[in-house]
Amino acid sequence: MIKPTLTSLLQINRPLIMAPMFLVSNTKMVIEGMKAGVAGCIPALNYRTLEELRASIQELKAAKVPGGSFGYNLIVNKSNIKYKDQLAVLCEEKVDFIITSLGSPEETINAAHKVGIKVFCDVTDLAFAKKVESLGGDALIAVNNQAGGHRGNLSPEKLIKELNENTMLPVISAGGVSTKKELDLMMSYGAVGVSVGSPFIATIESGVSEEYKQACVDYSAKDIVLTEKISGTPCTVINTPYVQKVGTRQSWIERTLNKNKTLKKWVKMIRYMIGSNAVTKAATEVTYKTVWVAGPTIENTTEISTVSKIVDRICS
Repeated sequence: MIKPTLTSLLQINRPLIMAPMFLVSNTKMVIEGMKAGVAGCIPALNYRTLEELRASIQELKAAKVPGGSFGYNLIVNKSNIKYKDQLAVLCEEKVDFIITSLGSPEETINAAHKVGIKVFCDVTDLAFAKKVESLGGDALIAVNNQAGGHRGNLSPEKLIKELNENTMLPVISAGGVSTKKELDLMMSYGAVGVSVGSPFIATIESGVSEEYKQACVDYSAKDIVLTEKISGTPCTVINTPYVQKVGTRQSWIERTLNKNKTLKKWVKMIRYMIGSNAVTKAATEVTYKTVWVAGPTIENTTEISTVSKIVDRICS
């Protein structure tokens, strides 16, 4: 069986999704991405209210051009208390696609398919990929150990090949792509397209502070570290002096409470709230408490550029 390509799944010209990034992704970036022939995705949590979420969708629908596509990312576990309402808005407005993260995609797949929306699901291993397949997902976002933010444990080659050999779903690789050579490498492993995030942080269209953008220029792959201080789950950040000062491990209290099955979900929820507030502050203003989320693909970020130039660099 020949699996559908990303370009055919989303009717786009180039096999790339601009990955959803908390606070970074915005409509301006996605509009420029659609003009460049790719898909763009925004976390629903980037919008505080459902009215703001709906307005952003309507803006993207009005700006959509042939060869481009747009979607939204949903956190589908209990940490996102807005999930069900966000899903309802996405379905009412009929976005092109939804990417699910951190939980069971069953409800999202069922609701989205009723109105013709495709659902791609973040996976880091074969076990969860098989579950997604059984639930009727349209594609797998294979989050490998080169991804920014919450990354997987397997190498791109191992993860892509394992998912391809054991599922019938198309595999979109997430992590490790910032150049055409790297895109071609993922496709050679069997990916039908790629999801790319960190290279788009340092763009004119990005909504974060100039200092965050410049950090992606000044730091490199060797400066990326994993921290448990944002969500309780290891997340990649730039190893700034502040990150070095506070450390990257959970407190002993959190580690102890995480061993208790009853309390674990509440600890994660509280840590997520504290961590996301820190990331919000760092992304939008300059403070001594600087926590900038990024992946190792900032290695090839040498200047603050534009979305269209970065798309060309990766796809041309």
